[in-house]
Amino acid sequence: MKYLLALLLITLLLAPRTLLLAQELTSNGQRDIVFKSVNVIPMDRERVIDNQTVVVRNGRITAMGNEGSVKFSKDALVIDAKGKYLTPGWAEIHAHVPPIDDIQPMKEVLMLYLSNGITTIRGMLGHPKHLELRSKINSGEILGPHFYTTGPSFNGQTVKSADRGAEMVREQKAAGYDFLKLHPGLTKETFPAIAKTAHEVGIPFVGHVSFNVGVWRAIDAGYSSIDHLDGFVEAVVPRSDTLAEPETGLFASWIAYRADASQIPKLVKGLREKHIRVVPTQSLAERWLSPLSADAFSNDPEMKYMKPEQLKGWVDTKKGYLANPNFSKEHAEKLIQIRRKLIYECQKNGVDLLLGSDAPQIFNVPGFSIHHEMNYMVDAGLTPYEVLRTGTVNVASYFNKPDWGTIKTGNVSDMVLLSGNPLTDITQTKNIEGVMMGTNWLSKAYIQNELKKLEKQ
Repeated sequence: MKYLLALLLITLLLAPRTLLLAQELTSNGQRDIVFKSVNVIPMDRERVIDNQTVVVRNGRITAMGNEGSVKFSKDALVIDAKGKYLTPGWAEIHAHVPPIDDIQPMKEVLMLYLSNGITTIRGMLGHPKHLELRSKINSGEILGPHFYTTGPSFNGQTVKSADRGAEMVREQKAAGYDFLKLHPGLTKETFPAIAKTAHEVGIPFVGHVSFNVGVWRAIDAGYSSIDHLDGFVEAVVPRSDTLAEPETGLFASWIAYRADASQIPKLVKGLREKHIRVVPTQSLAERWLSPLSADAFSNDPEMKYMKPEQLKGWVDTKKGYLANPNFSKEHAEKLIQIRRKLIYECQKNGVDLLLGSDAPQIFNVPGFSIHHEMNYMVDAGLTPYEVLRTGTVNVASYFNKPDWGTIKTGNVSDMVLLSGNPLTDITQTKNIEGVMMGTNWLSKAYIQNELKKLEKQ
């Protein structure tokens, strides 16, 4: 018996480590991590390459080929991925990281994103501490997705004059933020000063389209991305320019039923010609502005990662929307339908869509909401492959990172291992077996353990 135990111990020590033994976070450094017998979804086109061996070393894919044709080191961590699917990691281009001085809550949100296969985020409400966070993620001191961040918000309260708007642009460029975040409340006087100065100093601006600016001025000014389809519905509703902002509702929720779909091609043409990216955040609309009750979302399993008081706030906000005298079930359904139509027409006519859901926000839990977003985009008429491109290939193009977004030798090793094929069923994106983030392999067991620590309810 002792002989057998000794023999077993020697065998385990000499053999490559397998997924069974990789129950914690594994940082490979100079050590190979190998995905064996895996089905690869490379995202260079719509296809699956069956039964591959993929080798990762020091944050890069160093080899990929048919089973038995690829060599790797004897001390490699070998992950038995037979029957599983390997896809590039996804992005959340409308993410929120707590804008506070304490980094710990930021790290918790980063883990929610990573646990859901999100390997790149664009933070959309900046704070000086985010610059430190970005630096620590880049150095490897903090585990997190690639992090791009806007500065603090440009809005009607922070920008009272054109001169102040231009000054804020220069301040945020000098501070080192990646983008400017535009919120509602900008005017025909303050917005042009912001846009002009941003182009002069070379920092892109993104986010909302203020009501008094309108989508056509936003397009002409050259937004880097317009988020939430903000201003889109107003642009296709006849005589919306004769209304005051309170009459239109959030994202035109009170007037969307009057939308004229024949006006969509003109809008899409403008976006395409100016090469403005669109971040739909359809999950926000479908969960907040739909006619469904709060109960349809408040009991979702992922709500346990939100503080009870935050969830209560979401429920109260949803109930307030449904109780508004301007609300009607029929009109809310038409809002959702016209938004889906806008998303579909953008995709069909060459406007680059970027994957983003806006989280944490009404019933959108960081990380988990991206899977809802992908599902809603399929509901809008996109194929699963087209949806997956919005969070991979399109994002790589947006950030000018040719070695991101696809799986091939030489590319970065940000990948997600799934138990099912998302090309045939987009909901398979939720069935995560592990995440490869740079040099780190996060096993399913590690992810589950980390998520357990983050439960708030």
